[in-house]
Amino acid sequence: MLSRVAQNIYWMARYIERAEDTARIINVNTNLLLDLPRSMTFGWLPLISIVGAEQPFFKKHPAQTDEENVVVKFLIGDRDHPGSILSSLACARENLRTTRDTVPQEAWEQINGLYIFARDHLPTRRGRFEFLRRVIHGAQQVNGMLAGAMSRTPAYDFVRLGRFLERADMTTRILDVRSADLLPRPHQPAALAKQEQAQSQSGGGQIQSANAVQPEEQNPFESIQWMSVLKSLSAYQMYRQQVRSRVGGPDVVKFLLQDPAFPRAVFFCLKELETCLRNLPKNAEPLAAIDGLKQRLSAAAVPELAHAGLHEFIDDFQIGLGELHDLLAESYFMQ
Repeated sequence: MLSRVAQNIYWMARYIERAEDTARIINVNTNLLLDLPRSMTFGWLPLISIVGAEQPFFKKHPAQTDEENVVVKFLIGDRDHPGSILSSLACARENLRTTRDTVPQEAWEQINGLYIFARDHLPTRRGRFEFLRRVIHGAQQVNGMLAGAMSRTPAYDFVRLGRFLERADMTTRILDVRSADLLPRPHQPAALAKQEQAQSQSGGGQIQSANAVQPEEQNPFESIQWMSVLKSLSAYQMYRQQVRSRVGGPDVVKFLLQDPAFPRAVFFCLKELETCLRNLPKNAEPLAAIDGLKQRLSAAAVPELAHAGLHEFIDDFQIGLGELHDLLAESYFMQ
C-alpha cells in the first residue's frame, strides 16, 4: 500500500472524527446553558481551549462583544481555522478525493454530500441544533458505511488508526478543560474551594456561583456539569449502566479514562489502535508507545487525580499521543 494513500485515509478519518466531536461539544454546551439556573453564568471560551485553538482565535478576535456568537461561528464555519467543522469536512473530502477508490463509493458520496451541506447551510442561532445534528449523524453514517462495506485490508486499519487516535485526543481534551472549573483543590473543603474560585475568577468562560455547599455534600450544579461531560461524548447512558451512584467527578474521570468497553473511553481507543497496528508491518515502535500509554492509564490513581493533578496528567498524556502520531508518520507516511 502506498504511503501517500495510507496517509490520506488516516487523515480523512481524523478529520471526520474531529468534525463530529466538535459538533458534539457545541451542542452539549448549548444544552448546559438551559440546564443551569439563570443566576449562574457560563461562557463559551472553554470550547476554544478544548480544541486547542486559543492562539488563532484571540489573534482574530482580540475582543468579543458577543462571546457565544463569535465562538460558535469560529468553531463551525471559520475557513481560516483548520479545526472548524467546515474546514475539517473540507480536509476529509480533499484527502479522500484522490484516493476514493480505496473506500466504498457510498462513503465517498456521503463525505462529499456532508461537506456540501455544511458549506451551503452554515447556521444562524435558530438553525444551529439541526445543523449540528446533521453533521453528527452524517459522520456516523460514514463510519457505518466503512464498517459495513470496506474490506479488512491495511486501508481499513489506517481508517481506524486515524479515528481512534483523534477520539482519544478529544476525550482527554474535553476532560481536561471541562473538569478545570469543577474540581475542588486538594485538602480543601468543596465549599471553600468553590467560594474562593468564584471570587478569583473574572467570568472568562468559567462557572460562578455565590452559593456555597457543605463539604460533605455534592453541589447539584456540579453534577449537572459532569453530566455535560458525559453527554458531550454520548457516554451518559453507558456510564449509568456501569456506575449506579450519583454522577460525580472521580467516577466520570475513571470511566472516561480507564473503561475497557466504552468506545469513547481512552483505554478502549488505545486497545483498538493496538489491534490495528498488529495487522501492519514495522509496528514495533508504535506498539511500544501504546503499551507505555496503557500502563500510564492503568497506573493512574483516578480518585486522587479527580481532585488534583488531572490537568498535569492529561498534558503529559497528550504529549504521548502526539509522539504516537509522529511514530505512525515515521513508520508509514514518510517513504
